[in-house]
Amino acid sequence: MQLSARMQKAAKPAPWRALRQADKVRLGTPKKQWVIQPPDDRSAQLAKSLKVSPLLAQVLINRGITDARAGSIFLRPKLTELIEPGQMPGIETAVHRLKQAIRNKEKITVYGDYDVDGITGVAILWQILTLLGAQVDYYIPHRIDEGYGLNAEAVRELAKDGSKLLITVDCGVTDFDSALLAEQLGIELIITDHHQPDAELPKAVAIVHPALEDAYPNPDSSGAMVAFKLAWAIANEFNVGTKLEPGLREFMLNATSLTAMGTVADIVQLRGENRVLTSYGLKALPECKLPGVQALIETAGLTGQGLDSFDIGFRLAPMLNAAGRMGHARLAVELLTSDSKLRSMKIAEYLKEQNKQRQQCERKIFKQACEMIAQLGLNHPDRKSIVLASKDWHGGVLGIVASRIVDKFYRPTIMLSVEDAKAQGSGRSIPGFCLLSAIKACSQHLTKFGGHRMAAGITIETGKISQFTAEFEAHAKQNLREDDVVAKLYIDAVAPLREFRSETVSELSLLGPFGAGNPRPIFATKGVHLASPPRKVGARGDHLQLAITDNTASIRCIGFRFGKLAKSLLEHEFFNVAYQPQINTYNGNSNVEFVLADIQFE
Repeated sequence: MQLSARMQKAAKPAPWRALRQADKVRLGTPKKQWVIQPPDDRSAQLAKSLKVSPLLAQVLINRGITDARAGSIFLRPKLTELIEPGQMPGIETAVHRLKQAIRNKEKITVYGDYDVDGITGVAILWQILTLLGAQVDYYIPHRIDEGYGLNAEAVRELAKDGSKLLITVDCGVTDFDSALLAEQLGIELIITDHHQPDAELPKAVAIVHPALEDAYPNPDSSGAMVAFKLAWAIANEFNVGTKLEPGLREFMLNATSLTAMGTVADIVQLRGENRVLTSYGLKALPECKLPGVQALIETAGLTGQGLDSFDIGFRLAPMLNAAGRMGHARLAVELLTSDSKLRSMKIAEYLKEQNKQRQQCERKIFKQACEMIAQLGLNHPDRKSIVLASKDWHGGVLGIVASRIVDKFYRPTIMLSVEDAKAQGSGRSIPGFCLLSAIKACSQHLTKFGGHRMAAGITIETGKISQFTAEFEAHAKQNLREDDVVAKLYIDAVAPLREFRSETVSELSLLGPFGAGNPRPIFATKGVHLASPPRKVGARGDHLQLAITDNTASIRCIGFRFGKLAKSLLEHEFFNVAYQPQINTYNGNSNVEFVLADIQFE
């Protein structure tokens, strides 16, 4: 497959984007333990070889990149570094069966998860199959009524509707009973998934999964990436000649943007192939021909130019997720597969409103959860986990609330919505604690569960919540030390302020796209003092503007949710700051500005 001509046109370097409000707010969390990366003697030589600043070279070394070749690949990703689809385990058998189904006009159903990873993966496979003339539909389970995975009732309904081939996206690898039922009802099954498989695999004509063979170079693929690889393989199979014909080439370009959205939203490691495809998918977004993607960008208030991983994670993905959290995710798939601009705008506007409702619901539950934690003493230093349940909570937003609880209390957290005799919920973890392993250790109390190291979902009988909570806490105490539940702030380098010239700060954008496995770099300067008095800003005065100096340079800073430190800053002559540098452009003037991550007083 050759995408390079069209891709290269869409791959012009995006300008450095200033950090946005939601990014900054996350930095204003309670005081953390600073973990400072030691300076590395190799940084000077690496900087010279790559023709970059020593600061950038130090960040690369902190990311495990120590030689010029690896550094060049990281800073300038190329599409040629994508892994050929034929290497993905199970893909050859899947393509053979799909080719047969397309030619025989068998009814195919693409069955995907209700989050952004599943939604984008379904859109990718539905579009390639439609483009090739297949008789194809898609099915998304309802988050609350049906829950995660391939469920038996849906399989029965699809069999009644005449489906002969079922393709799962972002689910299915642990759904043994439903896979067996599909076979009994005369439906053949192709599973595409990236969740951790068991030693035994469900019955299927093909299982496309990056972790089924140890030799596969990218076991940390997202569900959308797995779907993209299958679509790529199908396109190659039906293409005539060495280059993709124009229709397939345009589809694959659109598919990179969808895959980037799914990859960023699912918080997989943005390293290697994931970084390459996300980088190109982001740059291709402004030229994406899908009306739904353009409607989503416009409704989110974005220009479409220079989009980055922040825009996906905090602007576009929440709108797509809102469909499944507050209603039904099938609407989000309709948006991404629609060829009508008018219909796309109507759906996008509706999803924007749904997202506002989701935010209100989330804030209400978060406040209630914090009150419960205080009442139950779950914020005691001896506690190593948090499990909460309520009949009043909307199950669609519990994963987000669990993430906010983790941010605030830094404990593995599971939130449950109780309905009669059953409770469903979501959990989030902290680095170093595998949530899926912890849940497995307590699985005798569960009806159903699944997920990753950092995020998981469970279903449990209401009467067993107390037992599960006790065993989950016991497991956490056995596997977490006191230091593990102290929030850490990882500092890439300690440097004087003079190091942060405009060209150096702009150059740091080469490290993007940022996300899991490749966070925005944070630097620190010690022994600074005020160059001008701090000033509270914002509607409630909870943010802080100030200027600092270390006598080598002076730089303006903005501290989101740092307003309460104004008095302390005036009382201390010297202090230490941790920050993310950015270029702030206002009225045509550009200057270096720091977004504060933390302040330490000496």
